[in-house]
Amino acid sequence: MKPALYAGLALGLVPIQVTVLNGLSLWGVRPDLCLVAACLVGIVAGRLEGLLIGLALGLGQDLFSAGPPMLNMGTKALAGLLGGLVGRHVTDVTPVTVMLALAGFSALSGAVAMASVKTGIGLMDRLDMVRFVLLPEALFNTVVGGGLYWLLSVTGRRHQQAPRAPVGLVG
Repeated sequence: MKPALYAGLALGLVPIQVTVLNGLSLWGVRPDLCLVAACLVGIVAGRLEGLLIGLALGLGQDLFSAGPPMLNMGTKALAGLLGGLVGRHVTDVTPVTVMLALAGFSALSGAVAMASVKTGIGLMDRLDMVRFVLLPEALFNTVVGGGLYWLLSVTGRRHQQAPRAPVGLVG
């Protein structure tokens, strides 16, 4: 089940990010679903799986974007790895914990992307990029990731609490 889920994420999330979310952006800013997915996989499944899915999602984004090569691959892999560290070292992971982690990872990823932009722009342009792109995208990622984690945790609890039929009886 897990390999099929990860293959579906790696092959399906980048096209959704590029096509569907262009129409759903607010003020030109859209959530980075690949970053959110890498972080959530890291938190739920562990460091190695977060790192690997981050590498795959980042590679897909790098192949289909005109940005600096390896930028997405590095930032998504780092987000998956750090998400795995958060999931391992935090005793009780809640949606608030996930939202705080995602805000930090998204801001870090945006700062790395902003630093990789050509150096011909001035300080005021960089401050505008922080105000109009980096912070709204971090907020968007935080809300989407927190909502997805809450949905995953509620769905998981329902499956654990569902009464099971006795094994071996025909009902």
